[in-house]
Amino acid sequence: MNPENFRIPQFFKRNVQPIKTTMKMKNVIITSFILALVLSSCADKNQAPTAPPPPVLPVLAITSANTTTDAEYPAAIQGTVDVEIRPQVSGNLERVYVDEGSYVSKGQTLFKINERPFREQLNNALASLHAAEAALINANLEVDKLTPLVQNKVVSDYQLKTAKASQKIAAANIEQAKAMVGSAKINLGYTNVTAPVSGYIGRLPKKQGSLVSASDVEALTTLSDVHEVFAYFSLGETDFINFKAQYAGSSLGDKIKKLPPVTLILADNNAYPQTGKIDMVDGQFDKTTGAITIRATFPNANGTLRSGNTGRIRLGLNHDDAILVPQAATVEMQDKVFVFTVGKDNKVTKMPITVVGKSGTNYLIKEGVKTGDQIVLSGIDKLQDGQAIQPEKSTKVAQVTNQK
Repeated sequence: MNPENFRIPQFFKRNVQPIKTTMKMKNVIITSFILALVLSSCADKNQAPTAPPPPVLPVLAITSANTTTDAEYPAAIQGTVDVEIRPQVSGNLERVYVDEGSYVSKGQTLFKINERPFREQLNNALASLHAAEAALINANLEVDKLTPLVQNKVVSDYQLKTAKASQKIAAANIEQAKAMVGSAKINLGYTNVTAPVSGYIGRLPKKQGSLVSASDVEALTTLSDVHEVFAYFSLGETDFINFKAQYAGSSLGDKIKKLPPVTLILADNNAYPQTGKIDMVDGQFDKTTGAITIRATFPNANGTLRSGNTGRIRLGLNHDDAILVPQAATVEMQDKVFVFTVGKDNKVTKMPITVVGKSGTNYLIKEGVKTGDQIVLSGIDKLQDGQAIQPEKSTKVAQVTNQK
């Protein structure tokens, strides 16, 4: 075929030009995009980085208020009567009428010691008494016989005086015999060991058949009257001075009458359901510990508390115009407590504070901040000393902080 005679169809002539134009446009777009990226990268390298804005943190203005702080002191609990039951006579323990932990009433028999030797002693004393009484009768008869004879001067006055002396000796022997009878009865009674008060029985180290004696080191058992219990705790000299200063009264007795009820915290950290009353302060400080003992009395009608229990006495101390700081606004480092105060330029300062107590979720502050100071309320874990913040003050924050 002659190439000169070859003709392109009209269909291809119409579509070749648009294809070429489209390719050119795509190349221009891609080139422009790459150029923009390069220019942007150069601009970022030449432009300085923008500093982040200061963090927005809630700020609280410190105010003073009347509040109460709680202080807890270890306490030892005892019954109003805690007695050791000991034998008064020696012998075999014949019967044990109670079990460990049982409740007994006053006068109830607890133990029985073999009484036979003591009953024989009583019988012997009674026999001696009867013999002394018979001797007195003979002495009286002798005096009665000699009295008219002396009056008629049949016998000498010396014989009558001797008879009267024998009469007095016989009377004295009767008194001695009666005392021996009484002593024997007492010893016989000691073989029956009874409860001196109502209460709960402790352990029973001596079992039936054991030989017991009044000189034994170990008691038969212990008996505790716990219808009320005493909780003993101690205050140091400084705490005691502050404690007394809280209440009016010219004497310590007057102050005790005005003391509010106290709470007993049990070993499981729960509060005993009934409050107690402080009714005794020891007369002197312990020279060894430098503390003074105080006693609080708690009702215990249900027998929940027993002698030997431990716990903590919680005392409430009133504070007027106290400065309170939420615990959440503090940070502890190396046994010190800090807050972040906010200055006029909105820069924070790490300030150490002195905590003297706790009221609810707030710390009671003695030194470090004062009324009117601004402190950062939360978000303090990432703050640095001297850092600027944007304070956020809201009524909601203040209301949450003031709750106890």
